[in-house]
Amino acid sequence: MKTNFHRTNYFLILSLGATLIGFAPIFVKWSSLTPSAISFYRMFLAIPFLFILNYSLNKRLLFKVKNKKTIFYSALASLAFTTDLTLWHFSMDITSVSNATIIVNSAPIFVAILAYIIFKEKPSKGFAISFFITYFGIVGLVYFSNNYINGKILGDILCLIAALFYGIYLLIISKLGNEDSLNIIFYTTLFCCIFSTIPMLIQGGNFIPNSSFEWINLFSLAILCQLGGQYFITHGIGKIPASDGSIGLLMQPLTATILAIFLFQEVLNIMQMVFVILTMFGIYLARLNIADSDIKQSQ
Repeated sequence: MKTNFHRTNYFLILSLGATLIGFAPIFVKWSSLTPSAISFYRMFLAIPFLFILNYSLNKRLLFKVKNKKTIFYSALASLAFTTDLTLWHFSMDITSVSNATIIVNSAPIFVAILAYIIFKEKPSKGFAISFFITYFGIVGLVYFSNNYINGKILGDILCLIAALFYGIYLLIISKLGNEDSLNIIFYTTLFCCIFSTIPMLIQGGNFIPNSSFEWINLFSLAILCQLGGQYFITHGIGKIPASDGSIGLLMQPLTATILAIFLFQEVLNIMQMVFVILTMFGIYLARLNIADSDIKQSQ
């Protein structure tokens, strides 16, 4: 009885984290800054709050890692994550929030493929089914989208590339399982902040917030999504069954899709709704298969 109660609490914590991250594309859509500038402020504004959180939980300001290699792998993962975020932010100017969020969340498929190519980790038996369902759903979602004008399908292609880099990020982070989660969040946030300055300066344009609304929007992105969302997911993901975690994480694309309908009038047609559900089911299976595979390898 007590175990079930704790499991429910961790599931709710993880779902809350996924829901908070589901707000990210909304804040991105509201911002007038360049895609790389949004990435920079998402990380930069979160860093002071990470110090505060670390001091509150661990009574220290410094983030001490167990293994020095953690910093190197965090930097490598951050390079991939920065690329993912920049492409994803850019794509939301030329495709819908729902398409952008759902497609980039197909990253677990790439995780399984990359794990096989790089680490020779054989995918689980259900991988082929999850792969087929996910990308059949994505193809249907793209085909039946009603927001394409003058070749704006480019946005969905960018999302697929972003999903690949997100998959690289997740794969590297998964190899840091023995490290404290708050340390991983801090160093990935720090390195993403550094790496995002390069494309921000190259892009030029508007990269300084010029209104109180813009600052509030960026602070919301940093605190709710980068700090709160990431921490709650990291805190809850390892303490519940893989099946529960996979369901909870679906709150991210679901939240973004629902908010986009109400805030941006991105109303889905019947066929889009069918393929959204199909894609999310495929993503759920992919995450479940990856989690089950990790459990078997650790036994």
